Amino acid sequence: MVNWRFIFDSDYDSRTLLNRFHEESQRLLLPAYASDEITPALPSKEVTKVALRLKYQIEKVIPCELEHSVITNPNSDVITKKVIQTAREAGGEEYRACVLFCLIVCLRWFKVQSRVELWDSSLHKCRVLACEVIAKHIIESETDREYLMREALLKRYSIFHHGEESTPVNVIERAVDLHALRIIGSSGYQKCITYLWRGWYHQDEKDPSRFIEYRERANTNYWVHLSPDRIRTPAYQNTILVFFSLLYLALFTVVINTINPSGDLDFVEGILYVMTLAYICDELTKIWKVGRYYLGFWNVINLALYALLAVSFILRMIAVTRSDSDIAKRLKFNELSYNFLAFAAPMFWIRLLLFFDIYRFFGVMLVVLKVMMKESIIFFALLFFVLVGFLQAFVGMDQADRGIPVTEGIIRGMANTIVSAPNFDVFHTLAPPFGTILYYIYNFVIMV
Repeated sequence: MVNWRFIFDSDYDSRTLLNRFHEESQRLLLPAYASDEITPALPSKEVTKVALRLKYQIEKVIPCELEHSVITNPNSDVITKKVIQTAREAGGEEYRACVLFCLIVCLRWFKVQSRVELWDSSLHKCRVLACEVIAKHIIESETDREYLMREALLKRYSIFHHGEESTPVNVIERAVDLHALRIIGSSGYQKCITYLWRGWYHQDEKDPSRFIEYRERANTNYWVHLSPDRIRTPAYQNTILVFFSLLYLALFTVVINTINPSGDLDFVEGILYVMTLAYICDELTKIWKVGRYYLGFWNVINLALYALLAVSFILRMIAVTRSDSDIAKRLKFNELSYNFLAFAAPMFWIRLLLFFDIYRFFGVMLVVLKVMMKESIIFFALLFFVLVGFLQAFVGMDQADRGIPVTEGIIRGMANTIVSAPNFDVFHTLAPPFGTILYYIYNFVIMV
């Protein structure tokens, strides 16, 4: 859960950044039962020793700031084969499985240092890059696929700090948390993600810290794979999620095209609102568990959609509770309820775009679309201050010239200019020629 003290505490300084271990040592998600507690695969003290050895090695290999191309070059004179081999042997034969995890730990340490020690920020960023490059080389040079996935990438390890153990996590989780793109993009990592997505590797029911292979994946018999236990496979969960989303859209389409003038709820509308309630409860549960970091671009769209449907349902209930003698208000609230329902239609279809991100092409396009929409919001937020200045100028000219209020016409004309439909009639009459000149300036600013 979110550590609210870090948000509201005015004493949040560099010391807080260096002591964020307590935040990592708390469980954020399931399992929550004591019997499901995950224990680290190796002793945390030994894993910490390996991480410290790797940190010392990287500090010696990168003693000063370097060009990033020097570090990432395949034939680099800095990250040589001997450097990679030394890093691979940092844990010896007994603890070699935790080397990738320790490189991730070092990556985080250097990231924290780059934020705290601003005078050496570039140096620490070079060391962060070195951690990623070494980890990528180790992953891609490993020939034993089973060992790489089960021991190095999926086993959970923890470190020891100030007398406490951190929450056990694996390389797959930690690389995503730290946005280590070079590690995420390595072939071994992507193959492991594919195996998890298809359910070929899954958590052992008896030991949640261990991932086991699905033995029947090569079996061609359909009924062997039709098992309730396979419902936890991410690919199947995504299919079920898409199915219910399409059903949700179909119910909405039926409801919006079969309006009940009397205001009574029919069976299809009842299912639609029950599903909306289920989605709202699901979103609130995730926000409660994860905190404000759960809120993102798509979550905001979903919450806006559910809010509109909730308002539509409330208005419908108000209409239903009206007596037959008060038929005018009943029809008014019923119509208003359907207006809110219709207003939510674009969000229903936009919501489907979220499920296309599993395909590479659509995933890239959705990222571009999200960035463009964010930048558009920022642009209009900045444009607001410009619009207020011009609006104040036009209103001031109108009051000084005639004193006849035409504020509504001015606002409409300024809005039409933004959508490339300028109207000069209103502004020609405002304190000529100042109103006309100012409106030309306003058009120029909007076009730029």
